[in-house]
Amino acid sequence: MGAAKEGRVTEEMIIVAREEDESPEKLRQRIASGVAIIARNNRRENVQPIGIGEGLRTKVNANVGTSIDLCDVNLEIEKTRIAVKYGADTVMDLSTAGDIDSVRQRILKEANVPVGTVPIYQAAVEVISKKGSIISMTEDDVFNAIEKHAKDGVDFMTLHCGVTRETVKKLGKHPRLTGIVSRGGTFLAAWILHNDRENPLYSNFDYLLEMAAQYDFALSLGDGLRPGCIFDASDWFQIRELLTIGELVERARAAGVQAMVEGPGHMPLDQIDANVRLEKAVCKGAPFYVLGPVVTEIAPGYDHIVGAIGGAVAGLAGADFLCYLTPSEHLGLPSIEDVKEGVIVTRIAAHAVDIVKLGGKARVRDLEMAKARSQLDWEKQFKNAIDPEKAVTIHARVKPKSSGACSMCSDFCAIKILREALETSGECLK
Repeated sequence: MGAAKEGRVTEEMIIVAREEDESPEKLRQRIASGVAIIARNNRRENVQPIGIGEGLRTKVNANVGTSIDLCDVNLEIEKTRIAVKYGADTVMDLSTAGDIDSVRQRILKEANVPVGTVPIYQAAVEVISKKGSIISMTEDDVFNAIEKHAKDGVDFMTLHCGVTRETVKKLGKHPRLTGIVSRGGTFLAAWILHNDRENPLYSNFDYLLEMAAQYDFALSLGDGLRPGCIFDASDWFQIRELLTIGELVERARAAGVQAMVEGPGHMPLDQIDANVRLEKAVCKGAPFYVLGPVVTEIAPGYDHIVGAIGGAVAGLAGADFLCYLTPSEHLGLPSIEDVKEGVIVTRIAAHAVDIVKLGGKARVRDLEMAKARSQLDWEKQFKNAIDPEKAVTIHARVKPKSSGACSMCSDFCAIKILREALETSGECLK
């Protein structure tokens, strides 16, 4: 961001501009103003820099990481590989078990895309191990964890700076149906209530900005008070946190630090557009990173689809970055297949948004697919499919009796019948 403000177009800007079919100078201007960021820590030289924000492709993130109930580093590495293979632009390591440093370092090495983390998780895990409780955490514990991640080359970090003492104090008097569902937000809320002190990420925000500038990581200002069900959506706690984050975004920009904003988790469809527009207004166009949103509570096992529906609506309203959900959301740790499905459905939602948002630039594969279908060219259809392997498998399940058609219509294939009719009548099918 410093280079952009000085008028310099960096190598990363050129790479992203080329990938996005955009002018490097336009991209530089957007980065300078803070409406776009480039996620890439300069300690990770072999990583593809990713642009997030205004005028750019809608990006997709996949979460991986160990848990106490299933701590298998190799499994999380394979999830990382699968996530990137099927279209994740970034990966976040949310590990809370095992050798967290080692897991993070291996994921950073494996992934050729930007990697994000939530350092408060490690700070909490380590203080529980040493002192028995999260409430015993010190400010040094929090910032030491952040510095550890920064030194490893983490590209962006979720930091719940907007969970303030004033806001948390009101939770007891005005309880929500689902309280706080953000792990990081809950860790900090518990610490604030027990110690009766301000959130160290908020009270020491200038120090955090110094660290971000020194170690070259972007801030992802976490929504620690995001609604955990559609009945808590757009309430005072969510909006109060957003207003605080809006102030922090301006401070980050003044310090030359890239920042994006994380958005609501659960929300009815009719509130999504207004919430995205509100974030863009309050945070002066900062890139918006949303989890879903989840638009109904009754679909465990299918929440990846629920999240993709909410993500498509959010993206159309102006959200820039969609965090995937998997079929395991609200149920358990995702499998490798869950990760694949989560990435694919979220990638579909992001692409559907880009067809509208970016126009012709985003429609190239759709046009090729449409042509291939009109010509019954199956190889080209498979080539342009978001998941070619699945397309091939389904097509081959039942062998069609009619040459060239699929088993859905077979002899009654509309495309084939019309073509033959036009050929017989001497008309030309263009």
